[in-house]
Amino acid sequence: MRRMQITLIVLALGVAPAWAQQSDSAAAKIDAARVDAVIKSAFPSAPAEWQARLAQDQTMRECSLHHNKPPKAVAEEIAKREKATIVYPADGKLLGDWKKGEALAQSGYGLRFTDYPPRQTNGGNCYACHQVTKQEVSYGTIGPSLSEYGKLRGYKESEVKATYERIYNSQSVLACSNMPRFGANKILTIEQIIDAVALLMSPDSPVNNGR
Repeated sequence: MRRMQITLIVLALGVAPAWAQQSDSAAAKIDAARVDAVIKSAFPSAPAEWQARLAQDQTMRECSLHHNKPPKAVAEEIAKREKATIVYPADGKLLGDWKKGEALAQSGYGLRFTDYPPRQTNGGNCYACHQVTKQEVSYGTIGPSLSEYGKLRGYKESEVKATYERIYNSQSVLACSNMPRFGANKILTIEQIIDAVALLMSPDSPVNNGR
């Protein structure tokens, strides 16, 4: 989706993107300022507090520059930088309520024009990209299946922590990941993230027991 949006923008400027050409060496230079101007002009009614969402941070700029396939050294720097953004629960508990986690996974509310001003907490919209529970028949396939996620990992404490970190900031695990940086970008609260972790890592969750 990101590539399609960028393609439409640069084509509108009369410049073919690198991936639409025969080789990167033949790619015409793109005027970043013009691209930014076109993007901003497409959202004339965006609330003032949303304007920051139109600006790329360093990680997004580097991922765009390398078409989400950064060299090893760049990828390592991205992961290191994003790892530093992770905040853990004050009480150290990383497992919340899996039932709340399932409701969170089902909810796509938040960050849309129709959700402004906010009338409820954001959802995780996990099913948009993943199979989460076997009984849910509607799900996306951009991300891997999460069925039996905790069971396959033996419910280990180290895996619980790794799952929390991946949800909080996926770029700390995989540079240029397509997964949102839920915690780092304040999409979800810490409480919501530990509920999502519980959905994936609790033995009695439908993710792991097939119910």
